[in-house]
Amino acid sequence: MALTGRTALLAALGSLPVGLWDAGWTGLLAVNAPLALACACDYALAAPVRRLGLTRSGDTSARLGDTADVTLTVTNTTRRPLRADLRDAWPPSSWQPGTETTASRHRLTAPPGERRRLTTRLRPTRRGDHQADRVTLRSYGPLGLVSRQGAHQVPWTVRVLPPFASRKHLPSKLARLRELDGRTSVLTRGEGTEFDSLREYVPGDDTRSIDWRATARQTTVAVRTWRPERDRHILLVLDTGRTAAGRVGDAPRLDAAMDAALLLAALASRAGDRVDLLAYDRRVRARVQGRTGGHLLPALVDTMATLEPELVETDARGLTATVLRTAPRRSLVVLLTSLDTAPVEEGLLPVLPQLTQRHTVLVASVADPQVAEMAEARGSVEAVYEAAAAARARTERQRTAEQLRRHGVTVVDAVPDDLAPALADAYLALKAAGRL
Repeated sequence: MALTGRTALLAALGSLPVGLWDAGWTGLLAVNAPLALACACDYALAAPVRRLGLTRSGDTSARLGDTADVTLTVTNTTRRPLRADLRDAWPPSSWQPGTETTASRHRLTAPPGERRRLTTRLRPTRRGDHQADRVTLRSYGPLGLVSRQGAHQVPWTVRVLPPFASRKHLPSKLARLRELDGRTSVLTRGEGTEFDSLREYVPGDDTRSIDWRATARQTTVAVRTWRPERDRHILLVLDTGRTAAGRVGDAPRLDAAMDAALLLAALASRAGDRVDLLAYDRRVRARVQGRTGGHLLPALVDTMATLEPELVETDARGLTATVLRTAPRRSLVVLLTSLDTAPVEEGLLPVLPQLTQRHTVLVASVADPQVAEMAEARGSVEAVYEAAAAARARTERQRTAEQLRRHGVTVVDAVPDDLAPALADAYLALKAAGRL
């Protein structure tokens, strides 16, 4: 039994001490006899909490930043009217800061045998699976003097998916892809590309594309047009080691890498290429293989939703061996990792020839925009020291990138907002050059 504020006020006005007891409460309260009787009657007429029926329905997934509505259906299976306060508890990351109190609490009334639906609107602030906690009800009697309180476990899970903010760049990248693919008036040529058709020579065309046999059969110079090869294999490799846990702005580096991987996957699948995903640090954390067309992106975002960085050093040898097993034939391996000097020089560089010998390798890394701000800082001794530290960090990063390029690796290094479009542009450049 729980006493309400109204009861305490009435008790303060009383004069005779009368004892009240219950399984969950013992004590002595200074009340008068009529108030004690009223409390006992009020308690008896309150609907029992543990005999109520509770079920859930609603959204099971939502993108990070969007809302998810979860409906709780409360059925009053007792013979007494239900007047209750209800708290639908979820993890703290299921709400925007400061909104939990208003969003998780509900007031309901339900006559005997009827049901009521209450909707809790979640706005998660983190990816992953958000699981409902207990539902706590406080049932009041008709006088509101005392209440019965109890909790129910009503399981429900909402999976929060990556936001895929870079999808706004997809239309422009697809337009560029259509140009490369010969579906507009702009046609390109590159080694290893597929022959498309013949057209008349225009000043400025590459003379290597002239078809001399076709020219001999007609009065004008004929030029071959080309389109990029299709059905290439692309393996996206997410490094989920400790460097992926570093935060850039409000999110870890891994989230920016995921966003870039999703844009590239969407673009490559439209180009007719096959895309697989591998997440690795010291073991395989996630894998997506064999998905095509409209099934690819849903599989990727669902798999990425629960990925979290591990605070371990990535095993570069194990990663290389896993990549070679996953992609036995020539592929484009896109490694989303860090350009920090130590992990690259000690881990990746010694095993890199094994990858570049068989595959085309592209390394994409998330740069910290704060480093650029620090490099321009002036005005105080502390600012000058920060500028010097930032300049040194940028120099080391550029040196590391240059080491990778000497091994034939394409390097993309950009801040989170620019990484996804820059990676897509690098893919299109490789496709235009016939290197896939």
